[in-house]
Amino acid sequence: MKAGTTRARRLARYGLVTLRRVLRGTARRGYMRWRRSIQVRVVTSTLFISAIVVAILGAFLMQQVSSALMDGKVKAARLQLDEGLAQVQRDLGNTSAASEDGTRLNAVVNRLKARSGPSGLYEVYIRDTTAEYFDGYATNELRKESVPKRLREELKHAPAGARAYTYGKLTYVGGHPSERGLIVGGKAGQFELYYLFPLEQEQRTLTNVSRSMVGVGVVLVLLLAAIASLVTRQVVIPVRLAAQGAQRLAAGRLEERMRVRGEDDLARLARSFNDMAANLQEKIGELEDLSQLQRQFVSDVSHELRTPLTTIRIAADMLYENRDTFDDPAVGRSAELLQSQLERFESLLADLLEISRHDAGAATLDAESLDMRDLVLRVVGDIQGLAERKGSKVVLQLPGEPCMAEVDRRRVERILRNLVVNAVEHGEGEDIVVSVAADRDAVAVAVRDHGVGLKPGEGQMVFDRFWRADPARARTTGGTGLGLSISREDAQLHGGWLQAWGEPGVGSQFRLSLPRVAGTELRGSPLPLVPPGAGDARPLFAELEAGD
Repeated sequence: MKAGTTRARRLARYGLVTLRRVLRGTARRGYMRWRRSIQVRVVTSTLFISAIVVAILGAFLMQQVSSALMDGKVKAARLQLDEGLAQVQRDLGNTSAASEDGTRLNAVVNRLKARSGPSGLYEVYIRDTTAEYFDGYATNELRKESVPKRLREELKHAPAGARAYTYGKLTYVGGHPSERGLIVGGKAGQFELYYLFPLEQEQRTLTNVSRSMVGVGVVLVLLLAAIASLVTRQVVIPVRLAAQGAQRLAAGRLEERMRVRGEDDLARLARSFNDMAANLQEKIGELEDLSQLQRQFVSDVSHELRTPLTTIRIAADMLYENRDTFDDPAVGRSAELLQSQLERFESLLADLLEISRHDAGAATLDAESLDMRDLVLRVVGDIQGLAERKGSKVVLQLPGEPCMAEVDRRRVERILRNLVVNAVEHGEGEDIVVSVAADRDAVAVAVRDHGVGLKPGEGQMVFDRFWRADPARARTTGGTGLGLSISREDAQLHGGWLQAWGEPGVGSQFRLSLPRVAGTELRGSPLPLVPPGAGDARPLFAELEAGD
């Protein structure tokens, strides 16, 4: 029994939780639709405002109807009271003997009551103000307490012929339920006559009127909402079509156009949109042609220069190998300069060819599962001599567990080499810290230097082609100015990020973040962009994600 009760409680709690989730989800979906749809907002606002207006007008009309109905009832009651007072004056006169003859009072009350007809439109109560132990007669077992004390007091001190009325509750001696009524009274000599009119019929009338007004109000509000929906739809649909057309244009469908109907403002909007789309298509076509020509030119020049460069390279190698045999030392020095500049020229041609492949969309990814720690160790080993010549020490912070990821070995090694060489070049002889980390979805490598850093605004230009932080600074490592730009393209080809942070005099940090599985979306990085201990410094370069 106890187990069954516990099970029932759990089921009830589960049902309550499920209901809350459903209601919360429905409310959330409704709110999102309200935010995203102009038509829904307009219809909702119309419903709300029209409901308020209809409620105010309904309350005002109900008050007017009620006042008119009660005023008519009061006028009819006063006329009835005047007739009753006249009848009392004729039948009873103004003698004290009338008060001693109770049958006469009772007969007068019954005659006055008989005038109300079989439906009993009112009850009658009469009393003799001179009688000390007699509280008068009432019809239909009406309690004499139905006449409020304040009304009696008002008539008691009023002059002869006075009239007064009020509203109260009519109660009966038998089992008849009490009801709200209108009570009018007047004086005829020593007698007080009261007519008590039940307001059940008027209350029923007001109830029917109020129900009718509520029904009419609801229908009116719904009609106003429907009208607002139809009117708004005529405006929203062209705007919605324009938004869809703009989305298709942004997606590359430059032939997208809107249908023009009529000559109103919406038609002018459609024509303006079509003119804009046509101009945009023309300009983008021109830019694509120009870009294609530029890429083709760079590719052709790079390929065409390789043949003469090979010949020059052979001659330069011969001169460089025999530089010690020249009598003039200046000739030997010239051979060394020729050799170094040829190496720089070959590197520049290779970078230009790589850039042209990325621009043409011909770059491919040859991914394989590798340990990022091995790639970092290999790159650091290759540039160790350069770091020693610059007076810098490369500090490695590698995790104890493998950091496996599906990457292109050649491209990732090129990224890491560019980052480490850039850190050595601008590290001012300080230590270079290379960190590696991984989580369930991504791997990251951060290269930190403590050199000149990046000035405000330079962080957005650090990956631009041929950009240099200090144009007057000599490139002692022979860079081409395309290394970081190619590195960003390679990172984006992997679906990863290449980001930079820096502050003047504090140094800079470059972070490479790659997904563990090639082709998956990268959502975060296991390493921070701002290095620990950098204080409250904020990044000068926002995240550059793939496809930006």
